[in-house]
Amino acid sequence: MRSKPLALIAVGTGLALAMTACGNNSSGGGSGSSGTSSAGSSGGVKVGVILPETASSARWEGFDKPLLQKAMQAKGLDPDIQNAQGDVQKFTTLADGMINNGVKVLVISSINSEVGSAVAKKAEAQGIPTIDYDRLNLGGSSKYYVSFDNVKVGELQGQGFVEGMTKLAAGKKPAEVIEIEGAPTDNNATLFHDGQEKVLKPKYDAGDYKLVQSKPIDDWDNQKGGQDFEQILTGNGQKVDGVVAANDGLAGAVITVLKKYGLNGKVPVTGQDATPDGLKAVLTGDQYMTVFKPIDQEANATAELAAALAKGDTAAADKLANATVHDPNGNRDVKSALSTPILITKDKVKSVIDAAFVKASDVCTGDIAAICTQLGIK
Repeated sequence: MRSKPLALIAVGTGLALAMTACGNNSSGGGSGSSGTSSAGSSGGVKVGVILPETASSARWEGFDKPLLQKAMQAKGLDPDIQNAQGDVQKFTTLADGMINNGVKVLVISSINSEVGSAVAKKAEAQGIPTIDYDRLNLGGSSKYYVSFDNVKVGELQGQGFVEGMTKLAAGKKPAEVIEIEGAPTDNNATLFHDGQEKVLKPKYDAGDYKLVQSKPIDDWDNQKGGQDFEQILTGNGQKVDGVVAANDGLAGAVITVLKKYGLNGKVPVTGQDATPDGLKAVLTGDQYMTVFKPIDQEANATAELAAALAKGDTAAADKLANATVHDPNGNRDVKSALSTPILITKDKVKSVIDAAFVKASDVCTGDIAAICTQLGIK
């Protein structure tokens, strides 16, 4: 799937958040008890938000939840933000409760397109507009979508991977590559892979790289990702020159296996989300790169869009969502607001911390503190 030309939301590289919570990237407040309500006390228009899970990535509770709450309350909305914990039935139950409680807008970050589409259809039947958040529900009916340019995320992973391969596997031809991809039921995983392919397919076609295997991991399950990677690695005679991992969680599982075979730091590994563990691995050299997605932009765009829809101002909503993403299952173009991701290698880790998305104290621990000092990270 490809997104059409995008009118991108500007990246505020100098943004500082007055928060302690940060995505996977946080151990601070806002991580809260997963699955609990975080309804605001603003007395504003009710907006429901359902987040998908916490098992594969802590970003939902650490990043998205507090940032959405802050952004929506700033717009005079009263958000009820809950997490389905990967449970399809719970996702549906949460949606039913929000609809019955009279939310004026429902924001959906679904576990899969099937449940997300069913919830959107039910809400819209009650006259409640829905926004697909971060993940587009294929074949769904939401008229608006807020996310990052996810094909670009994959392109950045491909670019970082090629850079890492040039440094660590120079002269090896064909260099052997294993891909550990995201859940096949998550449209974002498809987009990430599409973006990777823009960069890597020419390398495969030219014989510079050899794809040993590309393995999607159900539910973004890190443990399963590590197990599958080890099976592929041992089946290939414990040989690999580079690993494309779809996010920092899967990258961490891959690195655990590489350490077991004495290969960590010798092959480039990609990631995504700029989590504390991912940034630590980038600093030590076990992971070559990650992708930083300033989720405050995604949250702010969602809050603005929800505020417009709550007022019935579709003209304002259309102005905000001025890009489109194609849904091949529904054969439709969805009005979208897309932010720009940023490639992070060792020399750019400081920019993530300077933007206050991750605290230096969460990254610069133990032996890594000396590396942080060398890079001016405080």
